[in-house]
Amino acid sequence: MGTTENLFDGKSLTGWHAFNKPGEIQNWTIIDGAMVCLGAAEGDFGGDIVSDKEYENFELCWDWKIEEGGNSGVMYHVIEDAKYKAPWETGPEYQLVDDFSYPVKLEAWQLTGGDYAMNPPSEKKKLNPVGEWNSSKIIFEKGYVEHWLNKEKIVEFTAWDAKWENEKSIGKWKDYPDYGSSKKGRIALQDHGNKAYFKNITIKEL
Repeated sequence: MGTTENLFDGKSLTGWHAFNKPGEIQNWTIIDGAMVCLGAAEGDFGGDIVSDKEYENFELCWDWKIEEGGNSGVMYHVIEDAKYKAPWETGPEYQLVDDFSYPVKLEAWQLTGGDYAMNPPSEKKKLNPVGEWNSSKIIFEKGYVEHWLNKEKIVEFTAWDAKWENEKSIGKWKDYPDYGSSKKGRIALQDHGNKAYFKNITIKEL
């Protein structure tokens, strides 16, 4: 069991870089002790950032909020390579979205807290209103995965088992063979063209 590591010091973007662009960051800043994706341009998806370090088995915790109609996400086991245009091609995603007033109807697998396009969150989850802080957690340990939202477990699954492989083969990821295939990689925060706020980001290696 490792020690808890801060992935955000509350005052800088140290420890992060733009996906596939070491040493660079665009469209992110610090506001009132939070790491903020500015989401300045509609359809601007070029600001995804990833951790400098890679992680295998871990407990990742963070607080977050988004603007009305917003969309973002946290990914893990992300692989950087020129053949990938975005972190979601390889990294499973804990979805962050405005469940209440997103401009298009959301499917269950698109809702906040879900394992995006794979495992929907519990219908009993407790999501705070837009503009209020939520607390989230991902546990990944040798393929066993949990998603937590506001101190309640809302998703549980096993990566790479028969059910997982079937879901991958019939859904959104069937055309992305490297999705979820890596057992180690970077943490990613998604720029989906909307303003998103993150703070208290910690990780403990398991």
